[in-house]
Amino acid sequence: MAERAHALSTIDGYSGYGAEQGEKKLRAAIAATYYADLGIEDSDIFVSDGAKCDISRLQVLFGSNVTIAVQDPSYPAYVDSSVIMGQTDLYQQDVQKYGNIEYMRCGPENGFFPDLSTVPRTDIIFFCSPNNPTGAAASRDQLTKLVKFAKDNGSIIVYDSAYAMYISDDSPKSIFEIPGAKEVAIETASFSKYAGFTGVRLGWTVVPKELLFSDGHPVAKDFNRIVCTCFNGASNIAQAGGLACLSPDGLKAMQDVVGFYKENTEIIVETFTSLGFNVYGAKNAPYVWVHFPGRNSWDVFAEILEKANVVTTPGTGFGPGGEGFVRVSAFGHRENIIEAARRLKQLYK
Repeated sequence: MAERAHALSTIDGYSGYGAEQGEKKLRAAIAATYYADLGIEDSDIFVSDGAKCDISRLQVLFGSNVTIAVQDPSYPAYVDSSVIMGQTDLYQQDVQKYGNIEYMRCGPENGFFPDLSTVPRTDIIFFCSPNNPTGAAASRDQLTKLVKFAKDNGSIIVYDSAYAMYISDDSPKSIFEIPGAKEVAIETASFSKYAGFTGVRLGWTVVPKELLFSDGHPVAKDFNRIVCTCFNGASNIAQAGGLACLSPDGLKAMQDVVGFYKENTEIIVETFTSLGFNVYGAKNAPYVWVHFPGRNSWDVFAEILEKANVVTTPGTGFGPGGEGFVRVSAFGHRENIIEAARRLKQLYK
């Protein structure tokens, strides 16, 4: 990145606007690294300034006359972008839900995977695995059911795989590992949680050419139009960083970073289980989902903040299904994680 930044100050190294879809080398490297043998081509990949930004661009693509389903709990960007686009009815205070959104409850009682037999048809299904905040990763069998459900209903899945590199069991790292997924799914991903690119801003979205609207028009053609209208491409400096991440040295460095945060996760899990709490997630994600039965999640958040000076995230920030839980993040320096664990043990011993 430093070399690319310096090159911009030279006549030979300067580059202006690039391709909105991303630099060819980076698109090819993403396809080869994450989608080898899955039938995804370089041209299916759109490089962006992050998965969160792409979620909103996808919403612009879908427009205001669609219905959506989300996991409950889930990353707030799906619901909030839907509200901004005018897809929803008013917020219903009594149930803490927006009207016209299908909230698919995902909790310990159903293994954090929705009972699809009870889910009405929607145009779009947002699905994040491993899930933020619960840390649950869907199995091959579960994702096969989801793909069949989307196919039967004529729905499009927006699959958020931002935490795929944290998977340590045989759960699929991409929706495109599931046969038939290319006809029903878009996948969005990011360098944020793999390479610490949170402020650098770099991600990608895969829109397979096999994915068609009901009139036979390729979804990728419309997404390309949206991208070219709303976006001038990811920073060329950030893209140089992405290419470095996908080199052999870069991949090892990313795996080391992921491994470090997974060790932090183990410390957090040990802390809460030793105190008698039920914890979920953690195995395939940098998040620990801690259950405080019968308690208001904002009250638990406030208690931990005020009495231990430790910041967690209240579960209801991710939807009504998060009530009674807090999300504890493993993204931190080791000494801070150890100190937080000590304070939590003191608070709840």
